Amino acid sequence: MNTKKKLAAAAAGRGTQPGRPEDQRLPLGSTFAYGFQHVLTMYGGIIAPPLIIGAAAGMSSQDIGLLIAACLFVGGLATILQTIGVPFFGSQLPLVQGVSFAGVSTMVAIVHGGGGIQAVFGSVIAASLIGLLITPLFSKIIRFFPPVVTGTVITTIGLTLMPVAANWAMGGNNKADNYGSMANIGLAAATMGIVLLLSKVGSAAISRLSILLAMVLGTGIAFAFGMADFSKVGQGEIVAFPTPFAFGPPTFEIAAIISMLIVILVTLTETSADIIAVGEIVGTKVDSKRIGNGLRADMLSSAISPLFNSFTQSAFAQNVGLVAITGVKSRFVVSAGGLILVILGLLPVLGRVVAAVPTPVLGGAGVVLFGTVAASGIRTLSKVEYKNNMNLIVVAASIGFGMIPIAAPAFYDRFPSWFSTIFHSGISSAAVMAILLNLLFNHLKAGNSENQSVFVAGTERVVQEQDIKCLVDGDRFEGGKLIDCDGKEVRVESPQKASEH
Repeated sequence: MNTKKKLAAAAAGRGTQPGRPEDQRLPLGSTFAYGFQHVLTMYGGIIAPPLIIGAAAGMSSQDIGLLIAACLFVGGLATILQTIGVPFFGSQLPLVQGVSFAGVSTMVAIVHGGGGIQAVFGSVIAASLIGLLITPLFSKIIRFFPPVVTGTVITTIGLTLMPVAANWAMGGNNKADNYGSMANIGLAAATMGIVLLLSKVGSAAISRLSILLAMVLGTGIAFAFGMADFSKVGQGEIVAFPTPFAFGPPTFEIAAIISMLIVILVTLTETSADIIAVGEIVGTKVDSKRIGNGLRADMLSSAISPLFNSFTQSAFAQNVGLVAITGVKSRFVVSAGGLILVILGLLPVLGRVVAAVPTPVLGGAGVVLFGTVAASGIRTLSKVEYKNNMNLIVVAASIGFGMIPIAAPAFYDRFPSWFSTIFHSGISSAAVMAILLNLLFNHLKAGNSENQSVFVAGTERVVQEQDIKCLVDGDRFEGGKLIDCDGKEVRVESPQKASEH
């Protein structure tokens, strides 16, 4: 057996396709360094939901600490399942999993409705199992995600995450006295400046680690100015395994399950968008089978997570941005991040170290990260054909619709709860609108005219005046060649070659 056949056999034995960018393996040190960078990027996002839900349930700080550790532990296991994959479960893409923000308001409502945290866990289990059954339906929608839809959704993901970065940059806690202070925003700006500087002047390795290094240096700056507090790192248990059903057995209430099922539908939509987005960024094939495997991993992790006192699991959009900005496409890097999350869940002391990273530092890095997601979407939209179709209005209406809940968070407060749950997410709003408009204008073509909208007017090609000054009446372009008025071919040269003459 020659070398090429051996490599192919080895790849087949691992259950992967040879040559996929996401299957690249890096040295062990680099793998864990980049994985730790992923953990830092999503850490603030993964601990926020248990903080909010625990506070709503009136839990003590110790119990909230148990919730946070559980969410880290389950998020790590879910990430490993999503990236490594087993038959029928896992997209085998560099996607970080964690507690979804989509269900926070619904879970708080369930708690306040009298069901308590047990009803939250029960609703998550039941709704996730229903979601597991309907994933084949969602996995079939890949053909309804052409670049005009994926580009719109990816752009919206980046834009909708900007308020998160801004909130982090201001301090993260809007009730704190120093929220929005010059010191907080200055620290965020310094961190962002370090990211940009390392990206420009560093080596390839330093550039790829720019986010992690900027966070370390930003934390050092914060410590020097008394803005980082490590005093609580030594408080509490060093090692602790999540106790199954630590807050009692789950209870199953019909109303809570129905409310959570709507959240699951939103989560499936967002995860589908994230899978497609990271596939675009990595440059790998994403088909309905792969989406189905990713969604099943999502739902299985969500169904099991309440056993260890955690909540619904979903792909983290901010880490999609990290893949884009670093260019590190290996799924094994994210698997290493998942392992770090598991360890953080088992070693609360390490979690407290990571938690000591000041929120403004995360905000400074987040501006670049989330902006990179939006830029990736714009790059995808640049591939879209806008001539003699309605693609421009599809993009415009979908992004505008997705920005409504970001620009006016209370916009849907007076709508029915099921409606506001779905459309309160800018990502879901844009995805639903883009899919529907793409179906209306590009699939249901009955009644379409050649020039369907005034919005098409500005999309025609434009040739600059200097490009046609050398042409004379009768010159023409035929079969890829420029023919002059006498029927002779005119040689066409690139600007670089012409400058050599």
